[in-house]
Amino acid sequence: MANVRADQTLTWRGRRVAWARSGDGPPVVLCHGTPWASALWAPFAEALSRDHTVYVWDMPGYGASSKDPDHAVDLAVQGELFADLIDLWGLERPHVVAHDYGGAVTLRAHLLHGAPVASLCLVDVVALRPWGSEFFTLVRDHADVFRRLPAHVHRGVVESYIAGASHRGLRAADLDMLTGPWLTEEGQAAFYRQIAAADERFTAELEPHLGDISVPVHIVWGTEDTWIPPDRAHRLAGAIAGATVSLVDGAGHLIQLDAPVVLAAELQRWLASVR
Repeated sequence: MANVRADQTLTWRGRRVAWARSGDGPPVVLCHGTPWASALWAPFAEALSRDHTVYVWDMPGYGASSKDPDHAVDLAVQGELFADLIDLWGLERPHVVAHDYGGAVTLRAHLLHGAPVASLCLVDVVALRPWGSEFFTLVRDHADVFRRLPAHVHRGVVESYIAGASHRGLRAADLDMLTGPWLTEEGQAAFYRQIAAADERFTAELEPHLGDISVPVHIVWGTEDTWIPPDRAHRLAGAIAGATVSLVDGAGHLIQLDAPVVLAAELQRWLASVR
């Protein structure tokens, strides 16, 4: 794993937000989804930092950011935070690359809170209903029960859930990287809390505004994504004027690990085209 780690912190509404900046050039912000953290973007951040100033951050409730049970972690809060982060970092119009929940967070920040962006690259994103799963519903209905699972049972749940996002299968080191933040006592509670906070109303609020996007948009999707099927890529492109689509063969939802070389080349090509 690359050395770009969210090792700086700032405070936002009582939350500790972990972040990092590397490189020099036009600003690019990489946004993670759930149940991941910025570590998933680390090697891509390192590669892109050769030509860009790259920012990564952990949403509160994730990774190295605070996981206070009294703090809301829903998409509405994360969208407000991201809009404020762009301002706090002093960025005028960054390019944004977003994955999974990061898509909804980015779109809410831009469309509902006026966050300025130069372009959007949306990678297997949560943006259009329906989304979620039977597991999400089960956790939402029984979150307190899941938070009290024995540690070894919780580990099995998390590992099985995360492994299902990859089409090609995860290396042990990658599985450890993705599951690690959730395996502490604090992490276990945070894992189920962020799932319980999932609600389609947060994307319902932004869907009517997708046609208002006027910046360049590129959509990247794994053809084997079973978490958010690739038909969403075409639906999303149909809602955004001028949006382009690239499908990555053999990649599941964890496209960063299933097809890292193809994804890196796609990001480099896209950012070079909008520079």
